[in-house]
Amino acid sequence: MESQKISLSRKALVETPVAPVAVVNLGDGRWFVDFGRAAFGTVVLKINSPDARQIAVHLGEVLEGKTSINRNPGGSRRYRKMMLGVENGRRQYRVRITPDERNTKPGAVLMPVEIGEVMPFRYCELENVPGELTADIRQIAVHYPFDESAAWFASSSRVLNDVWELCKYSMKATSFAGLYVDGDRERIPYEGDAYINQLGHYCVDREYGMAQATAEYLMLHPTWPMEWHLHMPMIAWADYMQTGDAGPLRNAYTDLGAKTLLGLAREDGLVVEDKALMTEEFGRSIHFAGEVRALVDWPPKDFTRDHRFGERDNHEMLPVNSVPNAFHVNALKLMGRIAQAIGLSADARQWDERAERAKRRFNEVFLNPVTGLYVDGEGSQHSSLHSNLFALAFGLVPAERVAGVVAFIKSRGMACSVYAAQFLLEALYKADEEEYALELLTATHDRSWAHMIYTVGSTITLEAWDNKYKENQDYNHAWGAAPANLIPRYLMGIRPLSPGFSRVRIRPQIGGLVAAAIRLPIPQGEIGLQIARGDKAVWQATVSIPQGVTAELHVPTMESRRVTLAGAALPAGCVRRCENRRLVLDLPAGQHKVEVRV
Repeated sequence: MESQKISLSRKALVETPVAPVAVVNLGDGRWFVDFGRAAFGTVVLKINSPDARQIAVHLGEVLEGKTSINRNPGGSRRYRKMMLGVENGRRQYRVRITPDERNTKPGAVLMPVEIGEVMPFRYCELENVPGELTADIRQIAVHYPFDESAAWFASSSRVLNDVWELCKYSMKATSFAGLYVDGDRERIPYEGDAYINQLGHYCVDREYGMAQATAEYLMLHPTWPMEWHLHMPMIAWADYMQTGDAGPLRNAYTDLGAKTLLGLAREDGLVVEDKALMTEEFGRSIHFAGEVRALVDWPPKDFTRDHRFGERDNHEMLPVNSVPNAFHVNALKLMGRIAQAIGLSADARQWDERAERAKRRFNEVFLNPVTGLYVDGEGSQHSSLHSNLFALAFGLVPAERVAGVVAFIKSRGMACSVYAAQFLLEALYKADEEEYALELLTATHDRSWAHMIYTVGSTITLEAWDNKYKENQDYNHAWGAAPANLIPRYLMGIRPLSPGFSRVRIRPQIGGLVAAAIRLPIPQGEIGLQIARGDKAVWQATVSIPQGVTAELHVPTMESRRVTLAGAALPAGCVRRCENRRLVLDLPAGQHKVEVRV
């Protein structure tokens, strides 16, 4: 479907000229240009030619040496050569990008005619250029409208700051299609990708139209993984909590209910991957003609050249699988909230009852009473990282089992993809494992965001941690940008408690950082938060809350006598409750300085 024909509410794409950071004369009419960061777009340049001639234009994402583009980067890393015909005299030219056969076929989101074809590139090489190449060469970056100043983050960790900038920019750069797509290989929206993209976009710009348009598109153009269908209630609920608009929930309520995959549920409430249940009627209910299958994570080992690698941590794929069932229970819970939000109280009770029954059965079937860990499926004896991280992330682990599950999760490291890392980090923060979570966010090994920056040299997040983990990966995949939302929502701890951010929860978990500060865009304006621990005995927070918003601030003590607000003792009624070894303070709109003697 052509993107310009999709009848959805979103803004038109824009083009931003980007000046080069380096222009190198290689001699004999050959030039090398570095634009500093990769972007989807093309090149515009001015040429003063004494004659008509053909100039070779090379564009690519990957270097070979210091001043040469890798002509064979492998996988879905991009390189393309195009010929540019120039005429006598000084003229400006726009390079026409040759379309890629795969990402312009039916099913892909096509570029608007007025924009034209684009490709991701950082580097440009030119051959047969007459005379001097002037500074009049620009990368024309195509993207959704983006406010660079809307969000800001800085901390005492250089690595974390660089990870934030990588992921923030990835939100802008990968918005080139006007819908959240899977990168350049297919340019197809996928539900799992879109969810991570949506959360990240919320945290870096005050813009919700692209997320809503993608959700509407995906409802009618779903993809094959079971978990991807189960993401749709999550996408809808995230939109409601961000915007406060219940309209999309009402409009999509029936479809969202079907996306819980109740049509694949057994009598005991668990879903099963069974072709016999995937009837034509079931397919119509979820708008999908085909078989849905468990994903768990991607890629599996048989999709990699080296079969030692793969992102499922040896998860045993069985018909009754713990991972899609964890998503199923979560989807049922969210449907209860959705029904309540649109005034369907009787439906809400039914969804809640289904969720409780499925959660109870989940623990009966998948929790190994001997090891205290979750197994991969009904009848399995193997416990993967994924079986345990998703159970923890979705609140399915009984309180007495949490410590054992957390210990196991920590023992596995980052044995998952950039996609599952979203839920792994969420699970760790929910379990108050902020030190280990920070360790993963700032790691520099080959399963880290720092590896993408410092070793691979990409300026947009990758589809996989490294080429060896997914040989056909691309270098422009927003599902790899989870820190764009994990840093604001969990490390800094800012999340909506009420729809539309009318009430917000601020629960910083900065681990071993000495300082961290953020400016986060929300519908009413922006929330500012600065945390400082220059003296280990003192924890300081400066919070700025816009008008129309109230907040609860979680501070690291349970003793109110240790806390001051604006240099004075806490006023009566300021302490709301104690929760997870923290005091919860009630704060109105305005600026507040809180100090805790730890």
